[in-house]
Amino acid sequence: MAEGGFAPHHHHHHGLGPRPDLTKHDETLSRPHFQIRLTEPLSLARSYPSSNHSSDSFMHAQSPTSVPQPYVESSSPAESTSDNHHGEQQGASAAYYGGGVSLLDHGQFPSTPGRLSPSHGAFSASRNRITEYENASAASPSRKKTEGPAFAVVKKARKPGDKLSPIADLPNEILTHALAHLSPQDLSAVSLVSRRFHDLVTTPHAWRTAFSRFFRGPESLNPSDYDDEDEQLDDFRVERRAFTRVTALASWRSEYILRTRLLRSLARGKPVQPTVSPAQARLGQPPVALPIVEYNSQMFTTINHLHATFGGTALNKRPPRFVHGADDVGTAGSSDPTTEKVDSWGLGDPNTFLQFSDRFPGDALYGLGPGNVVGVPNSMDVSQPYGMVHGEGSPGGFVYYRFSEEMRGHFLTPSSGVSEPALGIPQLLPVQEAICSVWIAKSSTIPSLTDGLIGLISGSSLGVLTSYSLGPLGTRDQRFSRGEITARWVLSPGVPIIAIAIDEHYSVKRQGENRIWAVVLNALGEIFYLTKLPKRSTSDKAVRLDDESKERLAWSTGRSVYWNLAEPSRRSARPNPYSNSHVDGSYSPRSSWDGMYLSEEQIKGETREIEDFINRKPKDFQRSCLGWDMRRVLEVDFAGDDENQAGEAVFVFECGLDDDSIASAKRFARFKIADTEHKVDAETKKPQSISTTTPPEPKSSIFGGSSPPLSSTTPDLAYGLSLASVQHQESNRTTLRSTEEWRVSALSFGGLKSVQITAHAMDGSTFATLTASEDPLLNFSGQSTVSSPSMTPLSKSGSPSSSSDIPGQRARLIAVGTLMGTVLVWDARASLPSSTDAVNTLEPVRIIHTDSPQISCIALSSLYLVSGGNDGLVQAWDVLASSAAPVKTLHSRHALKARRRLVQAQASPQGVGINLFAAGAICLDPDPTVLRGMVSVGTYLRYWSFSSSAADQYKSHKRRLRRADRGTNVANDRFANVGRGNIKGFIANEQFELERENVQQAKQAEHLAGRFGTELLGSDASEDEILAYAQMLSEEALAKDRAKEPSFPTTNDRSDRPTPVDDAEMDPEIAEAIRLSLAEDEAKRLQEQEEAEFEAYEDYQAFEEQEAAEGSNNREMSDLEFALQLSLAEEQSRLEAEADTREEFPALSIRTKKGKGRAQ
Repeated sequence: MAEGGFAPHHHHHHGLGPRPDLTKHDETLSRPHFQIRLTEPLSLARSYPSSNHSSDSFMHAQSPTSVPQPYVESSSPAESTSDNHHGEQQGASAAYYGGGVSLLDHGQFPSTPGRLSPSHGAFSASRNRITEYENASAASPSRKKTEGPAFAVVKKARKPGDKLSPIADLPNEILTHALAHLSPQDLSAVSLVSRRFHDLVTTPHAWRTAFSRFFRGPESLNPSDYDDEDEQLDDFRVERRAFTRVTALASWRSEYILRTRLLRSLARGKPVQPTVSPAQARLGQPPVALPIVEYNSQMFTTINHLHATFGGTALNKRPPRFVHGADDVGTAGSSDPTTEKVDSWGLGDPNTFLQFSDRFPGDALYGLGPGNVVGVPNSMDVSQPYGMVHGEGSPGGFVYYRFSEEMRGHFLTPSSGVSEPALGIPQLLPVQEAICSVWIAKSSTIPSLTDGLIGLISGSSLGVLTSYSLGPLGTRDQRFSRGEITARWVLSPGVPIIAIAIDEHYSVKRQGENRIWAVVLNALGEIFYLTKLPKRSTSDKAVRLDDESKERLAWSTGRSVYWNLAEPSRRSARPNPYSNSHVDGSYSPRSSWDGMYLSEEQIKGETREIEDFINRKPKDFQRSCLGWDMRRVLEVDFAGDDENQAGEAVFVFECGLDDDSIASAKRFARFKIADTEHKVDAETKKPQSISTTTPPEPKSSIFGGSSPPLSSTTPDLAYGLSLASVQHQESNRTTLRSTEEWRVSALSFGGLKSVQITAHAMDGSTFATLTASEDPLLNFSGQSTVSSPSMTPLSKSGSPSSSSDIPGQRARLIAVGTLMGTVLVWDARASLPSSTDAVNTLEPVRIIHTDSPQISCIALSSLYLVSGGNDGLVQAWDVLASSAAPVKTLHSRHALKARRRLVQAQASPQGVGINLFAAGAICLDPDPTVLRGMVSVGTYLRYWSFSSSAADQYKSHKRRLRRADRGTNVANDRFANVGRGNIKGFIANEQFELERENVQQAKQAEHLAGRFGTELLGSDASEDEILAYAQMLSEEALAKDRAKEPSFPTTNDRSDRPTPVDDAEMDPEIAEAIRLSLAEDEAKRLQEQEEAEFEAYEDYQAFEEQEAAEGSNNREMSDLEFALQLSLAEEQSRLEAEADTREEFPALSIRTKKGKGRAQ
């Protein structure tokens, strides 16, 4: 074994890339041949759990009755089931079972050259392998760290013409594993080494392995996995990573290179190079580029709503514009971060709003307490194109709307209180109604798709949902006034609607697939969703309608669509063992739709029942139903896809902020199962409105995957789908009736106890919001070999056919922040449960422990996550955990004095009060390759825009301009005031500063010498000499003071005597010498000293104290003698100056702990 090295032999190929012929070796691989001598049994990639029974294994392998199978008995049982990972680990596991490296001497076993895996006949011949495995693992339960290296590399004698390379004999899997430790740049360069390396590195597998090694992802949750490098924990490593890709046509190579470069740019935080106009270039005044700007928003309270339109792209050249709102008093403004100026919009609006706790002091929020009234903090939503909307959360509250081009807003018309049961209109009294949730359109998609009907939506405490128009937009038929009521529904009478989510990326294509565009959540956790867009009945446009007629028309418009209820979220009745309840807690009426074709009497009965429920109080619902919680939050993944025109996921978080509530998180995913038995004609197909609950039938997908595509016979599919094949596929798709189900998953908190959720966010990046049918990688452009950018070329067969083949598997991340300063991240599109009855649990893919006491806001893009704390700390983190530390701190925490006020701020009724130090809201650019965003800290806005030129350079083939054209000095300098002309001035300034510093230091030294006598004993005097001198003068002065004091009895005798010196504190020889000197000169003491010397003694005492504290009492006798002679000489000269006595000399103590002696 020790002499063998890695012998060349034939391999059984298990890798992913093409294997070249190993007999033809490239010249680049012929190197001096080194032999690897094993100092301990080798475990390839640490894949075997035990080393203690290695000799047993080898004895076993060398017996004539068995085939060489080293370590096979001791391999982990998880590896034998490697197909659990769907082929992800082929590269890792094939090397250990059928790879082409042998650890034994091949001369003894000519029958099976170079094999690690035994032949099938060997299993019957071997002994009881299970018992051996158990004995071996019992003998060595944990592997200890070994002393010394595992390998010793020794030079092997080679013949002169020998060009064999041991590296070329390694199997693909081991080479891939080794190359995965290289940086992206080096990994690209390795492809130039040889043809073999080129074939290996250009496969996606090499890049995927490197990616999963660098970006740890879920593995970062187990720090024990990488604390002990020698532990056998790599057996279970899964290379699959769930993330949203950064570019449209991504490959593993592009993701690895781009992500590492973008994160480096983010950490570096350089400003974006500003565009220089010709006039500025001529004047030599380039614009100043700042990476981070901060300016005052001129609001009164903490800003907690931000929305932006980020320009600066190829299609939208305008600079980014922000709108920011504070829902505490209901104010909102807009600003331009490039000029750091706040617009006048919103500053002149005089309307401010009172909160529920101001209008009803003492009443409990959220319908709790006595349960007679529903009150919530005021809600708000802002939109850069369309303005702001604000809802008052107390009874009698109004909706207030201000368009982005109006300086003053107006209150929208409340309910008129009209009741017409025949038309399905229940009586709604504005006095009872509080606005619990509002929404405003952020883009033109929903307003334009509904012909201007829906631009604002409000949800009230009576369970009524109302939509309003934004008014005339563009050149559309201008028949709606601004804020006009357009549609109304009663979804859950009496139960407040607490959250509204609308798909901002809805399209005609999604509408054609019957995808969900609106989701609302009520206080009992019920989820209502809408797949159809409402249509207004045609009315005479010339007739001017009054408010009551508009409301009637809104009710009839609402009846054109039907809100479905997600069945698993239906309210559950409180257990009632005595059956004494008059109402069924699990039942609730709601407004029907025209498709039900109800008679007038049925509509009247339904409306009266709705009115009965509307008049009930919160306490009635809490008594009859479980789960009343008005602090739930809602997040919806509208782009989730089950590849069958469904797959949207609704996340409901119970925050656990009340005393008796526990935090929980659930995902409700909509799932469609194609029903092949009932084929109907596409023209006569009736819309499926009510979901049925028939059990799913296992069948292959109609999109391909397990079954071949329907149009696989057409030759067009080789290079891309033809229009005919698409139409054929579409027609097949529409004629299949499908059954709709909702499947529930629970989100676990990763072992964290008593979680309280304070913030939530979902990735809103460009590629996170695309459905599978809109994804360029799965559709036409992805099939083209031409449209692939500078990445791994897509071969005709290599284009991804399903989401699992795409880097990151089309995942989308969702995150929450907690009251303990922790951030949890999940994959929103992780595995669905197998049926409606099963509930699977989703583990977090990342847990971040920040330094903030609690998280106040959070935002994430495909590249990074930004968390904001209530102490003002704002940090950016890598979502895939390439490092456990934050990538960049965007705002440091406030000073301790300010943070002390957090406690006062949280004592207010709202819980956050006037905390002007907290980060309020975060807004990120939806393009993850553009590193910019904004965070509000108190009333200030902080905008960052970092250069990502390294990534841009990778994305384009343009050569970077190295230097400016000749003749201009400033045209292409990267930052302002760093041009070539300024460098000379910079050097001159530095030189001048150094000279000035030297002069300053000389003056300082002169001042110290004159004031404190630091040069008295000469410039070369040691510290010990100076200290001994200071001690002596101090003792003299103390004795003189004592002699001059009047002799009257004192209570404190100790103050009249010289302070005794502990032997431990002072060298006995020094103490004795000082005593002798005092005895000799007691008769003739000095009365005074020069003033400059007098002021030096405190400084000397500081020196002495430091010396005593350090315990350095090793002084030499010669130094002491020198000091004593010096003092005697000075005493003689100063006796003459005794006459003009000016001031008493203060006594100095040698004692370090008792302070100075007394001075009269």
